[in-house]
Amino acid sequence: MTNLNSRVAFLATDGFEDSELTSPWEAVTAAGASATLVAPEGAAITGKNGHEQKVDLTAATAKADDFEALVLPGGVVNADHLRLDTDSIAFAKAFFEQHKPVGVICHGAWILIEADVVEDRTLTSYPSLATDLRNAGATWVDEEVVVDQGLVSSRTPDDLPAFNAKLIEEIGEGQHAGQTA
Repeated sequence: MTNLNSRVAFLATDGFEDSELTSPWEAVTAAGASATLVAPEGAAITGKNGHEQKVDLTAATAKADDFEALVLPGGVVNADHLRLDTDSIAFAKAFFEQHKPVGVICHGAWILIEADVVEDRTLTSYPSLATDLRNAGATWVDEEVVVDQGLVSSRTPDDLPAFNAKLIEEIGEGQHAGQTA
């Protein structure tokens, strides 16, 4: 059994894909990490299928220095709103500047495009983001899970078992020199 003893931030807002928040959350906490929900605002957020999650910190007050890793759940509405929030973008980008592991699934990659951290990286996402990612300089592949220097990406909730396993592995490895902004 892995004991991560790490602090993992989850960045999301209303409209997240429920299982893409809850499944990785359960996986990292079961592996010994503590999980913290960061959102642009509010006391709680609600997933597209009704899961409600308490917000621990706002993106304006959260600091990447306080965490060992970041998880970006998908969901079209969630990802679209996050990519328009400058505090959320800065928070996500800081993990790359600090060479820390980041897990992203489905539409969550939109915020990484806004943070300008996908150029020359290989990742996957929900297929409709392929052109967006390529236009931002990434190599997009259609695979269950892709790991590129601490950046773990997957396509859909169907990929969660593989995503969670690789996320735990990358968090356990810690900082990655190739994980840069």
